[in-house]
Amino acid sequence: MKGHGQETISETSFKKRNYKPWIIAITIVINGLVIILSGLPGVENFDLFDVKILPLMNAIFNSFTFLFLLFALIAIIKKNITWHKRFIYLAFTTTTLFLVTYVGHHFLSASTTYGGDGVLKYIYYFILITHIILAAAIVPLALTTVARAWNMENERHRKIARWTMPLWLYVSLTGVLVYILISPYY
Repeated sequence: MKGHGQETISETSFKKRNYKPWIIAITIVINGLVIILSGLPGVENFDLFDVKILPLMNAIFNSFTFLFLLFALIAIIKKNITWHKRFIYLAFTTTTLFLVTYVGHHFLSASTTYGGDGVLKYIYYFILITHIILAAAIVPLALTTVARAWNMENERHRKIARWTMPLWLYVSLTGVLVYILISPYY
């Protein structure tokens, strides 16, 4: 029993924060922005730089995100929490850079139509559709997963991370595949 005025370390040094309003707001802004930009025609006569470089940058950032997530997964399997956190933060950084270049590309240029046919066309659209759906879902999942880690809700963090990690890996890998398949048509 603790005496008057005595507190445990967890009560004094750590206070859980409610990240839910931020997660909801960020999810709405990011997914809303992507939806709005996908319907815009792009900026006419933009000649400051060749905007066709942006999809390549998207693929590069997605590649790094995939690698960082893979390293984060290996680190946590080895119970190295410090490196796990570092790689997760790097994955968030490259995902953010991806988002900036993705939004920039879709603001500055019209959407590119896939020009292939046959079986490859169906494979492309399967990858694209699953990528888009899961990319929208990964925003709140990744933010919730990291918020639970920040709040030291370790068991809840592990439960959601079991879903977040494979989905985020899939989204980042398929982002690269989408680029590879559509790049001849830019």
